[in-house]
Amino acid sequence: MNNEVIITCALTGAGDTVGRSPHVPVTPEQIAASAVEAAAAGAAVVHIHVRDPGTGAPSRDPKLYAETVARIKDTGTDVIINLTAGMGGDLVLDADRPLEKGALPGTDLVGGLARLPHVEDLLPDICTLDCGSLNFGDDLYISTPEMLRKGARRIQELGVRPELEIFDTGQLWFAKQLLAEGLLDDPTVFQLCMGIPWGAPADPGVLQSMVNMLPEGAQWASFALGRMQMPWVAQSILLGGNVRVGLEDNLYLAKGVKATNAQLVERAVRITELLGASVATPDQARARLGLKPRG
Repeated sequence: MNNEVIITCALTGAGDTVGRSPHVPVTPEQIAASAVEAAAAGAAVVHIHVRDPGTGAPSRDPKLYAETVARIKDTGTDVIINLTAGMGGDLVLDADRPLEKGALPGTDLVGGLARLPHVEDLLPDICTLDCGSLNFGDDLYISTPEMLRKGARRIQELGVRPELEIFDTGQLWFAKQLLAEGLLDDPTVFQLCMGIPWGAPADPGVLQSMVNMLPEGAQWASFALGRMQMPWVAQSILLGGNVRVGLEDNLYLAKGVKATNAQLVERAVRITELLGASVATPDQARARLGLKPRG
């Protein structure tokens, strides 16, 4: 069991959730405000995507990341910044004539280095590295081994800690290969992502198997989607891990009750404390994750 739990709040994500809940933040101002509220509720880390302020669609615009991070920092809030670097992997093909018709609308596929401009500009505490390709529901997410090697090398050069997003056991296997090739520094930080069709199911036995595969000394967290979000808080803590909650992964506090990010963090804090564990402060999380002290 983990007795000092790092809580991450994934604030908005890139899913088609804006029209499904009024609490999903869209603009940099809204995302930053939600980050501050989540930190006040007990989150040591905020995981940030950005969206087009006009449409709510997911975006890779470095200016939106810069504004969001600046707004958080301007409040003086003590929270660890974790920026996604997973955008730019979407490939949409015609199922019958994929080569004939080529990429279809909805495709946003760029190389590993082209997913990092905002990381290079802002040098966050953490950025994500999605560790493989996946049938992501009915969509296709592409992150080839060479893309990952180039991305990991650049993140290492920047001195940013990569959070290794693992959606299936083969991706964990490859992340360990990156470590063996010297492209990752200790402590390695893993996020075990469960319940995304068609990756690793939200099954306790599968999570235990993935935990057993982790390299020695790794720091890890796990999350599951939808109604499994809060049970997974307990599951992760009991297996020795940290947790992630937030509107990226789940919109509800209870059946029919739409949640805010702060409310989801408050619920995770309560579960953590009921299990007899404590919630890590940002400084405690920095020490565990091998991050620089707050500047």
